Amino acid sequence: MFRVLFLLFIIMPIIEIMVLMNVGALIGALPTIVLVIVTAWLGAKMVRQQGLATYQSVQHKLAQGQMPSDEIIAALLLLVAGVLLLTPGFITDGFGLALLWPVSRGAIVKLVQQQLAKSQKNGSAFFYTNVNQQQDFQDFYQQQGSQANPFQQNDDVIDIEADSKTIDADKNNKRIE
Repeated sequence: MFRVLFLLFIIMPIIEIMVLMNVGALIGALPTIVLVIVTAWLGAKMVRQQGLATYQSVQHKLAQGQMPSDEIIAALLLLVAGVLLLTPGFITDGFGLALLWPVSRGAIVKLVQQQLAKSQKNGSAFFYTNVNQQQDFQDFYQQQGSQANPFQQNDDVIDIEADSKTIDADKNNKRIE
């Protein structure tokens, strides 16, 4: 893990700076800066578009009663793509664009799912789900007695009438605090 973090936070920025300097030497400093800003802007726009499409897909799957696992992983990859595209540099932009491309993102989603399944099988990952929490609470409170059940409906209705009255402080020469 240390090697990965070292690569990400030390080596990658050094490589990015070297590439930016070389591109700046080839096309000039101002065009390089403009190119970095334009790629960040276009990347953010594309991530937003893809993110909205993924959100709609999640909503559609949930409406059908299906688990949107592919879409959740794709949304996380889109988040990473957005961060990479907003980071100044051409190498990170390349990785970000690769994550934006649906074909490569779909392949990465499948790889992540395979890794999760493998780690779940060999016991290195732990997943806990509780499908019917409402029923579990009701079972608990039925064991405790019906008085303790917050889900029990109370059919008692108390009907009252209210009158509002205003007090004129100046009229009565009284001070209200």
